[in-house]
Amino acid sequence: MVAKCKYMWTWVVWLGLPALMIFATSSASADAAEDLRAKTQNPVGSLISVPFENNVDFGAPNGTAYVLNFQPVIPVTVGKWNLINRPILPIAYVPGFIGGVPGLPSGSEGNGAFGLGDLNYSLFVSPAEAGKVIWGLGPSITFPTATDDQLGSGKWSAGATAVILSQPKPWSIGLLVRQLWSFAGDDDRVNVNQFLMQPFVNYNFDGGWFLFSDPTITANWKATSGQKWTVPLGGGVGRLFNIGKQPINMRGGVFGNVVRPDFAPKWALKFTVQLLFPK
Repeated sequence: MVAKCKYMWTWVVWLGLPALMIFATSSASADAAEDLRAKTQNPVGSLISVPFENNVDFGAPNGTAYVLNFQPVIPVTVGKWNLINRPILPIAYVPGFIGGVPGLPSGSEGNGAFGLGDLNYSLFVSPAEAGKVIWGLGPSITFPTATDDQLGSGKWSAGATAVILSQPKPWSIGLLVRQLWSFAGDDDRVNVNQFLMQPFVNYNFDGGWFLFSDPTITANWKATSGQKWTVPLGGGVGRLFNIGKQPINMRGGVFGNVVRPDFAPKWALKFTVQLLFPK
């Protein structure tokens, strides 16, 4: 039953939502839409948004996995600084353990799971008045909220995160990095020592359309030699538009893992629906 529901939502996402992105019309002015699109492509922009990122992973030894990342962005301005709150809560269906979960031994097997993953919270401190180069940095912590061992690390982890970017029209180009180490949790689980790097580039067109690439590169420093890195390459297309007065950013893409552990997926489809709430 879980598998049937998962595949039903996969078809809804990959057939229904792209059609909406193509045929929707934008009611915002060109300048306002361009400014809003620039804020959506800035991880530390002063814009409240609620993205729902759908991921379908293919080609892992244990089968196809589906992960929905609920990742609201909540900025708070304090004096000359923006405090950007970025929690990420995964909701996942996996037919068996699929690579990328720190804290589980390399090559672990599983009998399938559906539920919550580990909650990660990052706080970026960034200047409220951005210059040509925009930056933000701060702490990041992961809570062991997973409802099944196959969906999380079983560890409390903490570290630091940072982002730097520039937005010379029509581009948005930047890099986000994060490093986490476990400091508490299940003693029977492997300690977490995980690095994440996400370069991102967007090229913007008229009518709210844009091309993007933002591969999430990870390294599990606790894994054995040859099993540490996951390096995807790929990209996709997106569009910013309005439904009534509600601005929405949608995008979809394909990424292939050119470097991966033996148990990781070979490639992934990603589709994001982002609700925007400008001040």
